[in-house]
Amino acid sequence: MPVSCRTYRPGRLHRYLIGIGSNKRHGVFGKPDQVVREAIGWLDSDGLHLGIAARRVESSPIGPSRRRYVNSVVLIVSRLPPPEVLERLKIIEKRFGRRGGGQRWGARVLDLVIVLWEGGLWRSPGLFIPHPDFRNRTFVLGPALELAPDWRDPLTGLTLRQLHARLTRPRPLPKARGVVGPVAQ
Repeated sequence: MPVSCRTYRPGRLHRYLIGIGSNKRHGVFGKPDQVVREAIGWLDSDGLHLGIAARRVESSPIGPSRRRYVNSVVLIVSRLPPPEVLERLKIIEKRFGRRGGGQRWGARVLDLVIVLWEGGLWRSPGLFIPHPDFRNRTFVLGPALELAPDWRDPLTGLTLRQLHARLTRPRPLPKARGVVGPVAQ
């Protein structure tokens, strides 16, 4: 049974923040930047309506993949509940050649995830909103600032602007221990 902090209201338009990533060339669409650009257009179909897309950014891979990612975030609106939106996203991934299973964080042609839903929290098998790791990913928070800087994380109550500032603020270097004087060369 899904858990949400607000009830889903059938027939009402709901806003979703969708993360997009690619780090593998597609036979038809080309390089990851072109894959992301093409995928954004596909998010305006089948019960999903594209609101606005953020800039595309490059990021280092997380995990075993060695290929750099191209990422973006888009705002969509839909009358569909979160599980059905996720189902539509999985269909689009399959149309781009994504296969089920595989290595976690491995290279992939297309990755689509629900980052936030205006309804707040949603927990059901295979679906966690907000996305559990989005607070630690500048490649999500940076582009998301362009679209919804004042959108609040339902778990922390912080805005995307505040989360991004916490993640990217300069931090002092740790003090060296045991060093008394200049280091000999």
